[in-house]
Amino acid sequence: MKNTEVAARKNEAISRGVGMTTQIYAARAENSEVWDVEGNRYIDFAGGIAVLNTGHRHPKVIDAVKKQLDAFTHTCHQVMPYENYVALAERLNKLAPGDFAKKTIFATTGAEAVENAVKIARCATGRSAVIAFTGAFHGRTFMGMTLTGKVVPYKVGFGQMMGDVFHVPFPLEMHGISVEESMDVLDKLFKADVDPKRVAAIIIEPVQGEGGFYPVPRALMKGLRDVCDEHGILLIADEVQTGFARTGKLFAMEHYDVVPDLVTMAKSLAGGFPLSAVTGRAELMDAPGPGGLGGTYAGNPLAIAAAHAVLDVIEEENLIDRANQLGARLKQRLESLRAEVSQISDIRGPGFMVAVEFGQPGAVKPNADFTNAVRLKALEKGLILLTCGVYGNVVRFLAPITIQDQVFNEALDIIEASIRECAEEAKS
Repeated sequence: MKNTEVAARKNEAISRGVGMTTQIYAARAENSEVWDVEGNRYIDFAGGIAVLNTGHRHPKVIDAVKKQLDAFTHTCHQVMPYENYVALAERLNKLAPGDFAKKTIFATTGAEAVENAVKIARCATGRSAVIAFTGAFHGRTFMGMTLTGKVVPYKVGFGQMMGDVFHVPFPLEMHGISVEESMDVLDKLFKADVDPKRVAAIIIEPVQGEGGFYPVPRALMKGLRDVCDEHGILLIADEVQTGFARTGKLFAMEHYDVVPDLVTMAKSLAGGFPLSAVTGRAELMDAPGPGGLGGTYAGNPLAIAAAHAVLDVIEEENLIDRANQLGARLKQRLESLRAEVSQISDIRGPGFMVAVEFGQPGAVKPNADFTNAVRLKALEKGLILLTCGVYGNVVRFLAPITIQDQVFNEALDIIEASIRECAEEAKS
């Protein structure tokens, strides 16, 4: 079987709306390595877009799922509930930020978690408006893409977005937007467009994912908390991409002296199995009536079992410390290239949520062509990378935190060689 053969079949069978970063068709995977249908081996620095913090097929995760598979695979928790759903909610209630009583619900995708968080916020406050940020990504459902602060490709052709959603510029000092300006726009929004007493929630990613791996400045997060407290608005932390040790904390909000009212999570929660959650203040989570929340597949028992194993692995293998170590090594290697690669305009990210941004030589102006060239060069050398950012000029690194040292070193060499070669080619 050839990748090209499967690609031809894909073109005939699957909507072109499902975009694909590569035309490499996976056949098997183990930890940080993937083999395609032709037997070619790749190092995976995409991690299913931040889903595989514990790696492909972690033995503990696979064992937990096998045991659950031998018991039962589905009853629908709303029809016949099961204890491991309750136990996982108890664990997340203890682990999520905030020293107050919490409750949890489970869903299937990150977009569903966001949708449910908005539903809970609206029900608990009796308000309807929601504020998000430019560059944000919150999903592809209608509310999710309305909240998302990027038009192409997420909103193009889908008509009118949901009402009562407003966007504030995300502060990017290197691109000329300060925290003060963002907060000023928020203040003007309250004066010109929406009464703050009609705003149910402000939703923010502690580190923007699709938007470019930009961490939220501390001053902005504190400012948002103050505004929320002043006006009775709920603060929702979208931890779908940042959660579960990726940033060197279990949750990225732990980097701030700010506690959200609701937290959305998904991706690496269940090590590759579809599961998402909303955890928040108990009185808020109890606002919707019975039947107002849930879903047929929400909290599937196989995914719940996987999530228990993921939390065990994070603790037993010290993945929080590991994320900080790996991230430091990656940033150090990237920093070593700054002096000779004039296209590098920024290197950033907490823990192992690291990104490098490329600009025009010696300038901050985005350079998407160079960024994509680096991605393709690395792919030729057997390393899968992802780009991101509103301008498509950022390479984000999402390797499993469990990556083997020798494989990580190999990947670092490929990253360095790819950037160097692209820089040399740009000179010619």
